[in-house]
Amino acid sequence: MKYKFWFIVGSQLLYGEEVIKTVENRAREMAQMLSQVLPVPLEYKVTAKSNEEICQIIKEANYDDSVAGIVTWCHTFSPSKMWINGLANLQKPYCHLATQYNKEIPNEEIDMDFMNLNQAAHGDREHGFIGARLRLPRKVIAGYWQNEDVQKKLGTWMRTAIGVMVSRSLKVMRFGDNMREVAVTEGDKVEVQAKLGWQVNTWAVGDLVKEMSLVTDKDIDELMEVYKASYDIATDNIEAIRYQAREELAMKRMMDRQGARAFSNTFQDLYGMEQLPGLASQHLMAQGYGYGGEGDWKVAAMTTIMKAMGENGNGASAFMEDYTYHLVENNEYSLGAHMLEVCPSLACNDQRPRIETHHLGIGMNEKDPARLVFEGKAGEAIVASLVDMGGRLRLICQDVMCVKPIMKMPNLPVARVMWQAYPTLTEGLECWILAGGAHHTVLSYDVTAEQMRDWARMMEIEFVHINKETTVSSLEKELFLNDIAWRLK
Repeated sequence: MKYKFWFIVGSQLLYGEEVIKTVENRAREMAQMLSQVLPVPLEYKVTAKSNEEICQIIKEANYDDSVAGIVTWCHTFSPSKMWINGLANLQKPYCHLATQYNKEIPNEEIDMDFMNLNQAAHGDREHGFIGARLRLPRKVIAGYWQNEDVQKKLGTWMRTAIGVMVSRSLKVMRFGDNMREVAVTEGDKVEVQAKLGWQVNTWAVGDLVKEMSLVTDKDIDELMEVYKASYDIATDNIEAIRYQAREELAMKRMMDRQGARAFSNTFQDLYGMEQLPGLASQHLMAQGYGYGGEGDWKVAAMTTIMKAMGENGNGASAFMEDYTYHLVENNEYSLGAHMLEVCPSLACNDQRPRIETHHLGIGMNEKDPARLVFEGKAGEAIVASLVDMGGRLRLICQDVMCVKPIMKMPNLPVARVMWQAYPTLTEGLECWILAGGAHHTVLSYDVTAEQMRDWARMMEIEFVHINKETTVSSLEKELFLNDIAWRLK
């Protein structure tokens, strides 16, 4: 869906028609200019001057599925009581842009007419009070609207708001249940749907096998050409690749029929299948679908959401797992990988992923699964984990620095990423474990910790950020206070 944001400007009838007309013209100009640099159009809607106008425009925003959020600004003074009824019913992400039309005070021209017209300095403060009084989850961005940093903040918030919209309509297709006896992949699906909007349901693996039988050789031939154009074939076992293509096409058809954008499976339930979907899952993730291994539907959903929040709607965000550590003193790294399923969006830009076939010594695979093998790119990133704490959801985010893998690992036949965790690997690990972070995460080079904080605020869930400044003692105190606050809620 193509999203847009509405620009709603606050004023009042006190100033007369001429001032209102000036405000409207300026607001329209601002929306048009900002739309040229923002990732999503900002559409001027109204200069709101009454309770009725505000209620009506917010009602329209709530019911328009293409509206991903509203951006408000007060050019003049806008008495905040007129906003109460509308904002109390707002169901879309909300950003308060505290700015003004003019950048400088005009020394010679400033008079009382100028002062009556240009009152954002206290109009936005009045408007901000009612947001705080109503305890609304909102983003406040302050600064001159033509400044690059303000535009960047607004654009980043827009991408986060799109993540909210994706979340609220997200369907997750589970092929079978989660891995037996695993705690962290469990969760309250009813609470998650009420809180985040996700519809999480199960389809039998036998249904997938039946769908696979309907895939034709012609269908597979066409997908094989896509594989050849995107990846290097580094195996003689072409039949294994064709089998993965059959799995991919069947899963995609089932998800598309249901409107699902995320899926999970488990190596413990491959009823009627020869291979665990490896290449199939990887190529689906490259198309924007979210995935979770071992039945982890929470990380599958978060992968979809964070891909949508990334650049161009499918940034470098992927299902990930901390697999093993390099614990050499002062040279500590985490090696992230999975059995088969790492999205090729993480691959180094100068390297084409290779399709290989190897034995998988876990699960009920009858034949060696095909998978993509590559090294992950270097750069700043985050890992994020959503966990069910029983009565509330907690989103844990950690800053990391991905590096080119420090060794070749020629006998490791999987895609792999290596990173340094903040504040250090061991301190970060202690903090992660204290917070209850899962072993599955979403690794993202595009989405920032600030975006994840904003997303958690919009969804009204707990957020924990582990970064360079975090210490074990400070985190313990934060978790203790969070626990009290959320219990009081």
